[in-house]
Amino acid sequence: MKELYEKMIREAMAAQRADVSTVQKKRGTIFSMSDAKPYLDAVSGMEAITGQSKAVIDLHKESVKSHYTILSSLTKTVRPEDDPFVEHYQTPVILEILCDEDASFKASMAEFVKQIQKSEAIIGLESARRYAGFYGPTCVVDFALIPGSTSNVVNQILRETKIPDDHKKAILAAKSWGMNTSYGIGDVFAHAVESGETLAAATKKEIEMLASIYTHPVSAQAELMDSLGQNSFDCRKYMQEYRVKMEPFVKAAIADKVHYANIVTIPAYCVGDVAHHISQSTFNMCKDDMVMGIIEAVTDVIENSLMASVTKFKTPEQLVSVATGASAAAVEYILEMDGFNALMIVDLLTKRYHNYVQLNPTRGAAAELHNCDFMDMIYRGWGILDRARKIRNGSGKDLKLTVSGLPIDLTPVYKHEIINNPQWYAYPACAITVRLSALMRLSDYPCLLTSEPITATLMTNVIALKKEIPAAPARICKNCASASCADFRHEYCQYREAV
Repeated sequence: MKELYEKMIREAMAAQRADVSTVQKKRGTIFSMSDAKPYLDAVSGMEAITGQSKAVIDLHKESVKSHYTILSSLTKTVRPEDDPFVEHYQTPVILEILCDEDASFKASMAEFVKQIQKSEAIIGLESARRYAGFYGPTCVVDFALIPGSTSNVVNQILRETKIPDDHKKAILAAKSWGMNTSYGIGDVFAHAVESGETLAAATKKEIEMLASIYTHPVSAQAELMDSLGQNSFDCRKYMQEYRVKMEPFVKAAIADKVHYANIVTIPAYCVGDVAHHISQSTFNMCKDDMVMGIIEAVTDVIENSLMASVTKFKTPEQLVSVATGASAAAVEYILEMDGFNALMIVDLLTKRYHNYVQLNPTRGAAAELHNCDFMDMIYRGWGILDRARKIRNGSGKDLKLTVSGLPIDLTPVYKHEIINNPQWYAYPACAITVRLSALMRLSDYPCLLTSEPITATLMTNVIALKKEIPAAPARICKNCASASCADFRHEYCQYREAV
């Protein structure tokens, strides 16, 4: 297994390093599509080894290659307002290919749409709760089944839909990591209510919107982009060309008996580095030395921790746990350097959320997307550090952090010059919020901390070993920070009831 684990780490860190090294060089400058070429090169180096499905690895590699090639032919750059959506154009296409290739799946999609149209009570209730902020800080487009997420609502409807279980799992995955269109539950409802329509009329419009993203996913996504003023490139032409390039690889995955739930998720999750994580918005955010320094140090913590345990891992999934746990511990440690901790930040962002609902009843579906990711990450890190501090007690020994029983190496944080000299960026005697303010910037956009290039690459490797098992959404408690520390909402989660 050592060969497999080394390969997984090598491929995952190559993806992360491609992003980080590009941002280091280009931060503060103008983004052009060619800036994402190092990420394409890193992904091109992925390969299936013994026991892994080549068809699964190809879904990942060819999707990134197609995405880069098509986008580069359509535009020289992508404006910040459009960059988060570049990873929402793939799953609609893949779903339509699956429907064309498998009549039984097409029939199941049609049956699901009928059930959406019968689900007025569920959709009305969940849209109203989202509109009113009932669940507290929640991510409408969360990949997991947390309360208030679109996946949660889709799961509730699927439980009432009479179609094969494998098709239910594919449809659920398509609105999890798959990101079938940019739509999040309740957006049409909120705008209708605020424009003066009745709750019943608003619910009817919400049902029509939800049904459309499963009836004709590609045109629904294009119409959504029209409504948001996306103008960086012709998204219809993108999806048309993406289908031509990806169709052979989707067919190969079907022939290799890869579960549809995996076919609809792999191609989307991996493309986000091209024109999103490597993008103008990232170049702008990382002008700040402290922001850049935190990304650098956390990347090193992840790599050091993974490499230190390469002979100790017992399962491929353990690599994902250690990678994400290492970053969580590192970020929480940086927060605690100035006397802050996760519990304080969760309290702050939760109070802010309730005010923001009142200020912006038509707030965007993704408004709390990354705030929630960030809170969950530091809350996990707080648990890791709290446990280590209790074990160390008053011994005076070094903190020994562990995740899944394996050590986490924070040396890169201890030694990072910028992180350890915040006084260079403030009134020197008062530099108590330099690191916090940088982390608050990253709380809006923590993709290179959590880290998406690493988790996407590791998960594709895991799926390539277990192609027949749906990998998304994770059917475990996400341990949501806001639900654990402030709001009572655990009973509305669907992770145990996942189809």
